[in-house]
Amino acid sequence: MKMDCLFCNIIKGEVPSRTLYEDEIVKVIMDAYPNANGHTLILPKKHFTDFTEMDNETLSHINDIAKMMKERLYNTLNPDGLVLIVNYGKPQMIKHYHLHLIPTYHDQDNTIKDLDETYNKIMAQK
Repeated sequence: MKMDCLFCNIIKGEVPSRTLYEDEIVKVIMDAYPNANGHTLILPKKHFTDFTEMDNETLSHINDIAKMMKERLYNTLNPDGLVLIVNYGKPQMIKHYHLHLIPTYHDQDNTIKDLDETYNKIMAQK
């Protein structure tokens, strides 16, 4: 793990996060500065800058978790759609691979709700 990496520090538990799911390969957290309600990040526990450094098993596992999280977000927040984004190079603010899952809401109130309220709603659904 990279010492100065915010996501590595979150994975180690040194920085608090709203964790939605965790296993031996990934940690799924809510974005602290969401673009939409339910904006979620999937972080591999091993530090990779981008997908070209990553083994196919890890990348495949991230995609499997994205499918699972999509269902949880749809079941709890009822979005109209979902945007998946991975940034590289200059747009990548934190140089640790992470997949954004950003729900979209077209005919609903798009006001960002309290993070804890959204977190609790997602966590209540198993």
